[in-house]
Amino acid sequence: MTIRTLDDLLAEEVTGRRVLVRADLNVPLDKQTGQITDDGRIRAVLPTLGALVQAGAKVVVCSHLGRPKGSPDPAFSLRPVAGRLGELLGAPVHFAEDTVGDSARSTVAGLADGQVALLENLRFNPGETSKDEAERGAFADQLAALADAYVDDAFGAVHRRHASVYDVPARLPHVAGRLVLREVEVLGTLAGEPDRPYVVVLGGSKVSDKLAVIEALLPKVDRLLVGGGMCFTFLKAQGHEVGSSLLEEEMVETCRSLLERADGKIMLPVDVVAADAFAPDAAHDTVRADGIPSKRVGLDIGPETVAGFAAALRDARTIFWNGPMGVFEMAAFAHGTRGVAEAIAKSDAFTVVGGGDSAAAVRALGLDEQAFSHISTGGGASLEYLEGKTLPGIAALEN
Repeated sequence: MTIRTLDDLLAEEVTGRRVLVRADLNVPLDKQTGQITDDGRIRAVLPTLGALVQAGAKVVVCSHLGRPKGSPDPAFSLRPVAGRLGELLGAPVHFAEDTVGDSARSTVAGLADGQVALLENLRFNPGETSKDEAERGAFADQLAALADAYVDDAFGAVHRRHASVYDVPARLPHVAGRLVLREVEVLGTLAGEPDRPYVVVLGGSKVSDKLAVIEALLPKVDRLLVGGGMCFTFLKAQGHEVGSSLLEEEMVETCRSLLERADGKIMLPVDVVAADAFAPDAAHDTVRADGIPSKRVGLDIGPETVAGFAAALRDARTIFWNGPMGVFEMAAFAHGTRGVAEAIAKSDAFTVVGGGDSAAAVRALGLDEQAFSHISTGGGASLEYLEGKTLPGIAALEN
């Protein structure tokens, strides 16, 4: 790729220049208190922001949070993020009450060299996500007017054709931030010729969400371990009963075809934790995966499967993990995800956690993030990169 980098920008004189940084600050908030429950995405952008602050730039940060419907919604305000970002940077972050309006313009105009401002949620403006190029372009014009240069450090959003990701780079000198460069470097290794054995662990709810990446990776991997809710559609494809477990009936034939073509590469659970209901306090026990009782729902992989998956990971030289093994948010059904994550963390392999719920699980379960070679900030973007798709945000930086 021919992408200019943050270091290229810093090699120029950025003191006093307004630099717009597209970050991915889409952090989870507690619905009751509004407090941030996981600040991993904020910490991920600190190397880029810190370098710009140190160089004396006037740093203007923009991001989305959640899925507001194109208009202001207090439940999705970035104000709590401004406070946490300021704590991590060790200096106040000026907060604009809007994205491209009077507050944004006055806040940016008031910045001194080395100071940071955060604009309100990009998705409060319908132009951010619009499929109409003129509407999206008009919003991009307003964003670009706030800055002299643009840095994309929001890997979690590069698979979106949104104004702040795709259209703004066409209007300003643009570079990739340190996080985006690291993500592309790591995923490029996985998509290229990784050290073998190469083992992929996939979980999550639906086969349909992961079908394209399974198709792309199956010829390249040595083993593919499947857990989470998606495993039940594969088990059904083998002719097993899955009770009331999550099932995509329309994907059963597809899974049967994948199993036939996999030549033994795909490993499925041999036991699961089945419960009477989808609830944290539901009665549950471990049952064989080839005969889940009717009216019972599988919510985690069982201990024998964890041991089998750990054994399959033991000699790996490259590991990619995307998707939890069970409903890890409920303590009773978190053991499978924890067991597999710990096996990956103990490995001497090059280990990549593919963002999204997997990254959230690492932090929620209190695991050492440093035990993994790389934890991606972009679940959907990571998968689309490995599928071989062109990511709009990366294409915009290449232009």
